[in-house]
This record gives sequence, C-alpha cells and structure tokens, in this order.
Amino acid sequence: MYQYPYIRTRRIDSAMNMRPTQAVVPEPDIETLLMGMSRTGFQGRKLGESLQVWKEMLHEPDICIMLGLSGAMIPAGMQELLIALVQNHFVDLIVSTGANIFHDVCEHCGIRHYLGHHHVDDRDLLSRGIDRIYDVFAYEKQFREVDTIIASFVSGIGGIKGSSSDFLKSLGKWLIETYPEGHSLTAACVTHDIPILVPALADSSIGIGLVIARRNGVSVQVDQIADADIITGMVEEATKTGVVYIGGGVPKNFIQQTQVIASIHCADCGGHDYAIQYTTDSPQFGGLSGCTFEEAISWGKESLQCRHVQCFCDATIALPLIVSALVSGGITRNRR
Repeated sequence: MYQYPYIRTRRIDSAMNMRPTQAVVPEPDIETLLMGMSRTGFQGRKLGESLQVWKEMLHEPDICIMLGLSGAMIPAGMQELLIALVQNHFVDLIVSTGANIFHDVCEHCGIRHYLGHHHVDDRDLLSRGIDRIYDVFAYEKQFREVDTIIASFVSGIGGIKGSSSDFLKSLGKWLIETYPEGHSLTAACVTHDIPILVPALADSSIGIGLVIARRNGVSVQVDQIADADIITGMVEEATKTGVVYIGGGVPKNFIQQTQVIASIHCADCGGHDYAIQYTTDSPQFGGLSGCTFEEAISWGKESLQCRHVQCFCDATIALPLIVSALVSGGITRNRR
C-alpha cells in the first residue's frame, strides 16, 4: 500500500524578526507606488517585488536578460511598452509567439486593431468579416493582406533558409525601408540589434504567409533547431542569465530548456539566476504556463539561489505599471 510522505510544515520561530505590512498610500510616482506595494500582501506585493528583481537584474554586469512573450499582447495595446523595453536595453533577446510578431507587423503596415466587446454575436462578426480577440476586433481581409505581404517579401528575397531570427531580422529591415513611417517592435529590435526568435513560427499567420510563398514555388526552410542553438549559445556565453515571462507557453519553455541543453554539452550554467513571470495560470493543473519556478529548480532550469517572483496577474495590468516604473526610474544600461 502506498505510504504518503510526511509533509513537514514550516515552523514560525518565536524569535523571528518579522516586519509589519505597510498600508499603501496614494503616490503620483509609479515606482514609489510599486515599492510601497512590495510591503503589502498577495499579488500586489508580488507585482512590487517583481520590479525590485528586474531592477537588480539591470544592475548586474554581463547578464543576459531574455523575454518570453505569449498571449495577444500587441492586439491588447502593449506594443509601445515592449518597444520601450528594447529601446532602453532592458532585455537582450525576445522569444515570442508568431502571433504577436504578426500583429506587430500589421501595426507597422498601418493595419489597426479596434476596441470591441466580448458580449457580441460572433456569427454576426463572421458575416461582417471581423475577427475577435476577446474584446478587440480586427478585419480578416486586412490580416489576409498582411499574409500576402509576407509571402511577397519572401518571394522577393528568393526564399528563406536559416533561423527564425535571421528571417525576422530581414523582415524588420524590409519593413523599415518599405514603410518608413511605420513603428513596431520588430523594427525596434533591428535598430537596437536585439534578436527575436519564434520557435513555433508555423503556428501563426506568419506561418500562413510562408505557406502561401511555399505553394507558389518559393523555397521556405526555417531552421528551428538553429533557434535552439542560438539562444543556448547566448546563455553559455553569459556570466549570468535572467528571464522574464509574459504568460507562458512555448516561449517560456524554449528559454527554460537552454539550461538543460547547456548542461548536456558540458557547459552547466547552474540554472537561470533571476526569473520573473506574469501569468493568470495556476500550477495545480500541471500546465507549463502555471509551472512554478520552484518546480523548475528540480530540472536545473533555475539555480538554487535564483531570485524569482511569479505574479499571478493579467499582463495587461502588470506591464504598463512595471515598464513605466523602469523607464521613469532613470536606469541606464548598455546593450550587451
């Protein structure tokens, strides 16, 4: 008969030097507000603590900070915040879903996303050619135009062969030249020499555009294994590594597994040194997006001494506050 292990509960030493919580007071300065929240409880505290950890990362010399980006952040209006992270060199590399980069390209080309509503008749939206992303609307016809733009770009350069990072760098340069009035995360990453990797490129409208090109006889060979090698090489070369996850999904595990790959190739880096995640997923269902950093320690993905914070909060609430605090904090950091 299976014997359940004895669960040791944490004892509170009577001599423990406990600090009292402090009530949050209204603050005009966002950084001061978040610092105040870090002395409260629940997810408000975690949000404040995440700012502290990110600031610690930014003051580490030779650290490589990697951002995992999932969820519909660009349609939800987070584009300028992500661009600010790149412009201020608060991240060194981005691993994203293909969908986020597709919507980013749309915005660069002048294709907009619109305020909608989540209580609607979706059959009516279909008849009008409107796609819904919760309470954000977009025109399907315009998305298909961007699919064609991507296919035409690939045809124009004679096909693609290489990593997703190589492809997106070429696409970003083309966007800057072809739509000079445009503005996007993809273009900002090209300007500031920050790689974007999309390890599931086919699982997006960018993938749809590449299928169009492929069926038109254009050679399309995206080397996703090269992506894994590129990002692991950056981890192996860095003195320390920090990770920030917006949501979870493929971008999260793609960054997490670099530590495992490095250890297999005799470059055991000991796990990531800093880790932050903003997610609405919880761990008890066993999914990756809600997986705790404590669990990741068992895999060697986070170090035993890792400074980590998980804030269970909608990223569209967390990002505006955290990025605004970082930008207004006057932190300067040179690109690695």
